[in-house]
Amino acid sequence: MNEINKSPAFWRSFPIFEEFDKETVAAVAALATYRKWTAGTVIFQRGDEGNYMIAVISGRIKLSLITPQGRELLLRHIEAGALFGEMAILDDQPRSADATAITVTEGYVIGKKAFLDFITHTPNAAESIIRYLCAQLRDTTDRLETIALYDLHSRVARFFLATLKQIHGNELPESANLRLTLSQSDIAGILGASRPKVNRAILALEECSAIKRTDGVITCHVGRLQRIAEPEEE
Repeated sequence: MNEINKSPAFWRSFPIFEEFDKETVAAVAALATYRKWTAGTVIFQRGDEGNYMIAVISGRIKLSLITPQGRELLLRHIEAGALFGEMAILDDQPRSADATAITVTEGYVIGKKAFLDFITHTPNAAESIIRYLCAQLRDTTDRLETIALYDLHSRVARFFLATLKQIHGNELPESANLRLTLSQSDIAGILGASRPKVNRAILALEECSAIKRTDGVITCHVGRLQRIAEPEEE
């Protein structure tokens, strides 16, 4: 897959480009270069210069930090259809985390200078990117709120709902299936808890029929998850 995908629908599937018109999408595609990384490849490390961003075509990448005690803190996983590395090229700051390919991964790399020149000469694109960055900031605020203000049962329920919204959009059906590629240890890292506690929280969600696990598929009862995610104050 060495040729660049120039389909407008493909590029608009990335939230940062979703408002671009056909001509603007074509300009973005012209900036991209195909890359492939083998499993275990460190794509960049915290502190590296942020001179490109990556639109992931296939595979999975983890973003993580190493604590002073040597413990790895998982921030999130990047999978097909996601873009990352854009913050460092837009704010001219070093990388804020390590990026490592977990599986064989393919993506399109867009260089910093070319992308900044593109934004400078395309004001409408710049406005769309500002809206995207504001949405990212709101998402980060929501994540911090989840960790700081909610108990673990609510945090796990909110995690399932947020994952469902990535698949189905904000208007969720009453019941929806989910197949997670993350382990319970990965989820624990994201939620700031231990794996045994996350396991107990998931079991509790099953006991109250908020979720049901069958052969790797999680059937989510959205209404029940929402009530657990936003418990009423006593």
